[in-house]
Amino acid sequence: QVQLVESGGGSVQAGGSLRLSCAASGFTISTYCIGWFRQAPGKEREGVATIDTDGSPNYAESVKGRFTISKDNAKNTLYLQMNSLKFEDTAMYYCARVRAPWCRRSLESPLGRVSYWGQGTQVTVSS
Repeated sequence: QVQLVESGGGSVQAGGSLRLSCAASGFTISTYCIGWFRQAPGKEREGVATIDTDGSPNYAESVKGRFTISKDNAKNTLYLQMNSLKFEDTAMYYCARVRAPWCRRSLESPLGRVSYWGQGTQVTVSS
């Protein structure tokens, strides 16, 4: 069975850093596009970053230069390094497996483009 389990969330002051992890099981991450999405209360779920099977990353404009997506294929684990955090980054962060043709464009909208979701990890940034 496919499972995605996020960890590493927490509370941090603006300007600080966090690293999120997503442990995958039931499939091999090297053969899929995988990524991070987030949702704040009352807001739509939005794309943060995805990484394709060849290692090519894609980022939402709002996080470009601050966040880095990476993966360890040997550990079957996805990561998101978040630096220079802002209050606007506060959200529940979800790991997801993305249908291959939509690896980049899933950042615009995940609807119909994400095949599996994790349960999320909360990130809270205080000012």
